[in-house]
Amino acid sequence: MSDAVRFDDKVVIVTGAGGGLGRAHALLFARHGAKVVVNDLGGSTHGEGANASAADRVVAEIREAGGTAVANHDSVTDGEKIVQCALDQFGRVDVVVNNAGILRDKTFHKMEDTDWELVYKVHVEGAYKVTRAAWPHLREQGYGRVIFTSSTSGIYGNFGQSNYGMAKLGLYGLTRTLAIEGRKNNILVNAIAPTGGTRMTEGLIPPQVFEQLKPELVSPLVVYLGSEQCQETSGLFEVGGGWVGKVRWERSLGVGFDPREGFSPDDVAANWQRICDFEGAAHPADNVEALKEMMANLQKYTL
Repeated sequence: MSDAVRFDDKVVIVTGAGGGLGRAHALLFARHGAKVVVNDLGGSTHGEGANASAADRVVAEIREAGGTAVANHDSVTDGEKIVQCALDQFGRVDVVVNNAGILRDKTFHKMEDTDWELVYKVHVEGAYKVTRAAWPHLREQGYGRVIFTSSTSGIYGNFGQSNYGMAKLGLYGLTRTLAIEGRKNNILVNAIAPTGGTRMTEGLIPPQVFEQLKPELVSPLVVYLGSEQCQETSGLFEVGGGWVGKVRWERSLGVGFDPREGFSPDDVAANWQRICDFEGAAHPADNVEALKEMMANLQKYTL
């Protein structure tokens, strides 16, 4: 294969890889030379049950195509077992793709604790457990790529998905911090917000659109983010239907009040239009940049 993006001698863990997006990711990584740990508990989209056949089928596909893969049937909440599987089978881990997820959609007033806790457990705790188990190995070898799966439901909100949106935007907060901590050890961390026609989205997307949103139209971005060629870190990318775009935070320039005199709710009301005006908006890249306007306001009145 003549592709520039290659994973020869690299080991990739893909969670939730028994179907949908995860399956597409695993197959494409394998096509590009990676040894793949295909993880899938085999539960339902609601987080119930288990079935080993889903991961086994994907491994069979990879092997039939001449690739190298092993199935893992552990829950992502037992992340150390998934990473140990990679170490036992292939001796290392280089890329972690946190893809496993479930849906338990309900409006907030009807939501039960179980709906909240299970979504948190799979998406947030599961991604934490797998990544935390891999992290020491990535640091020691001075190389790693981690991809988290966020969602537009977290970025923009979505009716009936308060639990899912909470979890998915939380993963981007984790992405940003791990990107800072990992860079000195050449561990790059990014997040995607994918839209794909999978069993999790079936019935939520109009059928004629669902057929066009193939999971395979998401995976090329994931494989690139997992490669040595990619030098991006802390990014968030919306992807689906053959389109890829990067998302960034935007903030208005705001209004500064005299901190010595303080300000009142009436002052806020009088300046509300300016507070919410995005003309010439700022795009802070980190906490230091985020504090620039505040510090400038303090200096204006106190120096």
